[in-house]
Amino acid sequence: MSALPLFGLGVLLVLAVMAFVFVLALQLRIFSIVDVAWSANFTALVWLYAALAAGYPPRRLLIAAMVTLWSLRLAAHLTTRIAALYPEEEGRYLELRRAWAGQENVRFLGFFVAQGLSNAALSVPFLLACADIRQPLGGYELAGSLLFVVALAGEAGADRQLASFKADRANRGRTCRSGLWRYSRHPNYFFEWLVWVSYFVFALPSPWGWTQAAAPLVMLWFLFRVTGIPLTEAQARRSRDDYRDYQRSTSAFLPWFPKR
Repeated sequence: MSALPLFGLGVLLVLAVMAFVFVLALQLRIFSIVDVAWSANFTALVWLYAALAAGYPPRRLLIAAMVTLWSLRLAAHLTTRIAALYPEEEGRYLELRRAWAGQENVRFLGFFVAQGLSNAALSVPFLLACADIRQPLGGYELAGSLLFVVALAGEAGADRQLASFKADRANRGRTCRSGLWRYSRHPNYFFEWLVWVSYFVFALPSPWGWTQAAAPLVMLWFLFRVTGIPLTEAQARRSRDDYRDYQRSTSAFLPWFPKR
């Protein structure tokens, strides 16, 4: 199947998933499960492309494996975090409920649809790689794969460090400043962004692959302006007395040595 019809099929797939998850969220009264669906949708999309595109099979399998490892690990991590809070909801979503009071179902439906469309838009690097007929794999694919391994290890490590910190009741109401969190207020976001850089590098030599510099740039915009750092830090300031000091001393994103 050619790329454009396959992309359209991908859009329909993720919108159908998001419609189902929205109905489930209404039943459970917990809208944060959209994060799990957003993460897992990339696995569905990449295997759709890998199965139906006409590109070089080893390239299709390699990008599918990379995306699946990242996507399902993140989905599992988010599921564990949400389940630990249930029936309560994460602070970011409680704030959205308050902001959208009286219209929350309609506004959240739009939010779910927007998340599904972002899945489709961000999956284009996978589609281009899966449609690429060049043989054999080249240096860009190797570089992208190696960068992916570093990024995935960093994101998983940051998530483990924070989960371990929160598991200790003595740390309740305090900010994690150990491990990677000593050098960045959001090391998990930084390494997640690096994952998207690795996908761009992987897809770069494919036809039109250069256009997929948009993927890490869009992720950077989401992290800094939409659902990432702004909502997370607003909630942290409300719930932790030491967070403003942490903001003054620690890099927001790029890991760097803390200020004295």
